[in-house]
Amino acid sequence: MIVWGASFIATKLALRDLSPVTVVWLRFAIGVIILGIATRLRHQFSLPKKQEWLYFGLLGFLGITFHQWLQSTGLLTVQASTTAWIVATTPVFIAILSWLFLHEKLRWMQISGIILAALGVLLVVSKGNISGLFSGHFGTTGDILILISAPNWAVFSILSSTGLKKYQATQMMFFVMVIGWLFTSILFFTSGGISELGHLTWSSFMGIGFLGIFCSGVAYIAWYDGLQALPASQIGAFLYMEPLVAVIVAWAILGESILLITLAGGVIILLGVRLVQNT
Repeated sequence: MIVWGASFIATKLALRDLSPVTVVWLRFAIGVIILGIATRLRHQFSLPKKQEWLYFGLLGFLGITFHQWLQSTGLLTVQASTTAWIVATTPVFIAILSWLFLHEKLRWMQISGIILAALGVLLVVSKGNISGLFSGHFGTTGDILILISAPNWAVFSILSSTGLKKYQATQMMFFVMVIGWLFTSILFFTSGGISELGHLTWSSFMGIGFLGIFCSGVAYIAWYDGLQALPASQIGAFLYMEPLVAVIVAWAILGESILLITLAGGVIILLGVRLVQNT
C-alpha cells in the first residue's frame, strides 16, 4: 500500500518529461519482465487456451491500457493526492455494479456509504466549493478522467473474478499485463513515443523505475501473496493507507498543499467505503 500510494507521485515525476502513453509503456515493459520472472520461478507459466485469449484481451485493455491511460492523463492536471482520494472510491463502484449486474443486495448501511463517499468526492474535487459544481464546473478534465478510472477498475475487478478461479493470481496478472502492454505498444509506436526516450531526466527515470519495478512488479506479487496468507477482509483494511500515503509523499516530494477541506473529504470517502464494505 505504501508503494501504490506513492505511485501517483512517481507518475507525476515521469510526466514532467514524457507523455502519458510513454510513461505507461515503459512502466509495464518493466512490470512484464518482473512478473514473467516470478511466474517462471514459481512454475506457474502456462499459456491460456485459445478461447480464453479474448477474455484476457478485454482484461488487458481495461486493466492496463485504458485504466493507466486514464490515470496518467488525469494526473497532468490533477494533484497526486486528489487522484488517490478519488481512486479510493473503487469499492463503492464494485458494490454498485454487483447490485446492477450480479443482483447482489445493497443494505441501507451500504447505500448510506455510497452517498457519503459521493459527498466526499465532491468535497475533494471542489476543494470545498460545492456550489461551483452545480454551476457546471466539475473540477478539471483530469478530475473526470480519474473519476472514470474508479468504475473502470471496478469492472476489471469483477471480470477478473472468473479467471482467478482457474489461474494463480500472479500468473493471471502476467497475462493481463502482457496483453495490456502490447495494446499500449500500438499507441506508443504510432504516436512517436520512441522519440521521447531521449527526454528522460534523472527524476523521470527514477519515477519510471519506481513504477515499473515496485508498483507494477513487486507490489502486485506482495498483494496477491498477502491475499493467500490472510482473509480478504483483513487485507482490504490496508487499502485505507493508500490515499494517506499519497498525501504525505505528494507534500514531501511535489510540494502539494494539504488542505483541511480535502482531508475532510478524504475521511468522508474512507468512512463511506468502510460502510459499503461492512457486509
